[in-house]
Amino acid sequence: MKTLTFAIALALGSSTVLADERQSLEALQHTTMRLIDVLVENGVLKREQADAMVQEAQRRAAQDVARKAAEVPSAGALRIPYVPQIVRDQIRDEIKQEVLAEAREDRWAAPNAIPEWVSRIQWEGDVRLRFQSDRYADDNTSASNYANALGITPGTGIPAVSGSGAPYVTRNAGAADVSDNGTAIGNVTDDVNRWRVRARLGVLARLSNSVSAGVRMATGSTGDRVSTNQTLGQNLNKYSFVLDRAYINYAPFEWLKLSGGRIPNPWFATDLVWDDDLNFEGVAATASYPFKGGRISPFVTAGWFPLRPETPGQREDRSLQGVQFGLNLRAAEDVRFRFGVAQYDYQNIEGRVDNAYTLGVGAGASYGQYGYETGLRAKGNTLFTTNSSLDGTAFPAQSGSNPIWGLASKFKPLVLTATADLASFDPVHVMVSAEYVKNLAFDRDEIFRRTGLRMSDGSDRAYLLRLAVGMPSIKEVGDWNASITYRNVGSDSVVDAFTDSDFGLGGTNMKGYTLSFAYGLDNRTSLGLKYSSAKTVDSPTLLRGEQFGVDTLQLDLAVKF
Repeated sequence: MKTLTFAIALALGSSTVLADERQSLEALQHTTMRLIDVLVENGVLKREQADAMVQEAQRRAAQDVARKAAEVPSAGALRIPYVPQIVRDQIRDEIKQEVLAEAREDRWAAPNAIPEWVSRIQWEGDVRLRFQSDRYADDNTSASNYANALGITPGTGIPAVSGSGAPYVTRNAGAADVSDNGTAIGNVTDDVNRWRVRARLGVLARLSNSVSAGVRMATGSTGDRVSTNQTLGQNLNKYSFVLDRAYINYAPFEWLKLSGGRIPNPWFATDLVWDDDLNFEGVAATASYPFKGGRISPFVTAGWFPLRPETPGQREDRSLQGVQFGLNLRAAEDVRFRFGVAQYDYQNIEGRVDNAYTLGVGAGASYGQYGYETGLRAKGNTLFTTNSSLDGTAFPAQSGSNPIWGLASKFKPLVLTATADLASFDPVHVMVSAEYVKNLAFDRDEIFRRTGLRMSDGSDRAYLLRLAVGMPSIKEVGDWNASITYRNVGSDSVVDAFTDSDFGLGGTNMKGYTLSFAYGLDNRTSLGLKYSSAKTVDSPTLLRGEQFGVDTLQLDLAVKF
């Protein structure tokens, strides 16, 4: 404010200047006083500070006048200082710059200024309109076969011995559903066309260099954790908008990030294990430390996620925990690789025969605690009925049946993931992805000892190969990318609830390919086409020769903001 103080003194002492300069100096005086008033009005200066500044300027002006009067050689001569126009312009510009600098710092007078807190908020969202057509294979096993196969000894076609308590088995419990009159109601043959919409809106608040928080809302329902699609045709009714994410990030060091709440997927993976729309509930930590100029960057991620809380005296808790070690490698400026090895472990997710049942009284409060719930499971995992042998309502093909399905296998998948990004033809990239899974907890003998189910087929392995060409993401007009993917997902390689929900209409025990193409119609606006063809790896009913297949076409119009 030194320049401003000097200008005030100059303006207030301008009475000693020649008459032809008086008008311009008075204008400068008025302008200066107005600037002081604006600073007071906007809280930059307090009124007492402004008054003191004016008084100090007046005092200095009086001293300057007295000093110059003493220097006058005679009473008839008066020496008047002249202030050139270039100096007055310089003073004016300096005052302007100082005032604007303080205004920008306090964010009250800059053009189009916004409050400081707004700069810490980042919004994101997208809207997608989709047409989807599902075409079932002509040779699919009928729904009635799924229901009739229950109670048949797997691999033999021989009915289980009456009264033996042998479990009923399937790999698609939904297709084995029956109505109250015993009619099979699962759809495995009738083609379906649907229009669907997805909308998501999220906000990320950066509270400091270390702390941030995120919230995202999305269409969909709480009953579907791997999809945020809403099918059109609700009699013009409104859609639900559910909480999709709610989390806090804490980064005490540049190399460490901690997350907790309902967080985005923390793992480096493809959709072979984790669906793209899946979020995680729990805590995760990722550490990464680059060296050799950033060419090599190892990382490690660990996480713990409760799947179901414990109810003392009624049911055990369920959880997922995992750890992943990986490496980012920049082999050249236009060649990048990423590798990861992960070990996941599901606790208490497998089924067991449930003896918390009293004949003649019905199901107790804890009955069904080992079930793999309808809203959770997809299809493909080997299931058996966990109902007590005393529960006469367990047979699914009868009216009033109440089968409680449980997972036949435990799950502890080991996952190897690798990607390569070759940008030699930038902006066109060549991107390769590969993933391999082996469920280390899959054990046929252990399954037999625990469930009484002797399995002769099923698989504990899965793999995926993908080749993509084009831009890594669609942002501008004319951007494009295309890809081809082949995958083979064994029945009990991964938990079917969390894998890709589009391929084969979701779940495991499927193999086949996917072709996709996307093109930028406008800024952050894309048109995408994806075609998948999937068929079962092993029998969905556990009886030889039976199968399920479906081809899916998806046409998407999507915008991001």
